Amino acid sequence: MFIDRAIIEVRSGKGGDGAISFRREKFVAKGGPDGGNGGRGASIYLRANKTINTLFNFRHSKTFIGQDGGKGEGSNCYGKYAPDIIVDVPIGTVVYLEDGHDFLGDLNEDGKTLLVAKGGRGGKGNSCFKSSTNRVPKIAENGEPGEKKRLILELKLLADVGLVGFPSVGKSTFLSVVSSAKPEIADYPFTTIVPNLGVVNVEKGKSFVMADLPGLIEGAHLGKGLGLQFLRHIERCRVIIHIVDMGESGRDPAEEYKIIKQELESYGFGLSKRPYIIVASKMDEEGAEERLKVFEKKVKEKVYPISALTDEGIKEVLYKVYDILQETPIFPLFDAKEEELEHKFYELPDEEKEFEIVRINAHTWQITGDKITKFYKMTNISTDEGMMILLTKLRKLRVDDALEALGAQDGDTVILDDFAFDFVR
Repeated sequence: MFIDRAIIEVRSGKGGDGAISFRREKFVAKGGPDGGNGGRGASIYLRANKTINTLFNFRHSKTFIGQDGGKGEGSNCYGKYAPDIIVDVPIGTVVYLEDGHDFLGDLNEDGKTLLVAKGGRGGKGNSCFKSSTNRVPKIAENGEPGEKKRLILELKLLADVGLVGFPSVGKSTFLSVVSSAKPEIADYPFTTIVPNLGVVNVEKGKSFVMADLPGLIEGAHLGKGLGLQFLRHIERCRVIIHIVDMGESGRDPAEEYKIIKQELESYGFGLSKRPYIIVASKMDEEGAEERLKVFEKKVKEKVYPISALTDEGIKEVLYKVYDILQETPIFPLFDAKEEELEHKFYELPDEEKEFEIVRINAHTWQITGDKITKFYKMTNISTDEGMMILLTKLRKLRVDDALEALGAQDGDTVILDDFAFDFVR
């Protein structure tokens, strides 16, 4: 089954907690702190693999969870690093964040990898906190939390040439004649319901990849028919072949050609600016020559007549496409204007707020914010010193002043993640 879009969830591993430990060894006085650091959590990577050609394995939302790093131990022993997870996807997979549809990367080469969720670093053990003023530190860091993301995977086939046209104009037949591909061929619309790829050998040492896409109809860019679902596969094509039917279909070839051009332009990605040639199919049918003359007068462009039955004009089309490919660069999927500048300019983003306070009810408040929540999760509050570090941080951020300004009263409950305490002015 050909699946070209999937949504997955990735969760990288949390870093291991640092250890609180003191050296106790016979005949060694004043051993001091020797708590080791925690190990790094598992990161999650996506990797392009040429042996895979569909996102079928991700047809249901799948979740990839990395292991947490090992905890630090005494004798300055570091925690074990968790092994990274590598998820193989087809070449041509484009990755977006589901939230906001932000572009993350394009896996367009075999073996190319993309870090999608970074593992948390290990927390520091108490040996990292010793100083001349604190000879016996009873504090350690917890491991950094991992990342959790939902990703959209879209497969955009790597083809040099794309065949476009209305249903039943002869695209699949043409591909089957010029390559070893075996697409389904029948005399009813939408016979092709998935893209087909074929390698076209023009002559020895000259070849290119051709994609046969499901037939387009008017409104395809809006989701009508199968167009929107598969138009993404044309985005990488450097040359487009418009196939128009000169057979006895009763349809107007010029009108169909005009509609297809409009659909490509409406879809975007610069498809209307790609080099293209017009191929008139089914020239072996009665009346095809007359219909071709009328079509040429209307479009006023060069048209290449072919017959898949007699092989008429096939070689001429292939040589023409190959010549165009030699002069046509690869079109980037995304603008890289910044990379073209000799000098790059960076703007500092707006500073993220350290925290926000939300009122849950009359006597309950919640402190939110990524920065303060991360600080709390990495603070080991199991010791008095660790608790003092957290309270000092809250006081430094003037959280108590903010609560009082919002109307908090003595004895109100304040919640920070899974930690709750009473507010005292």
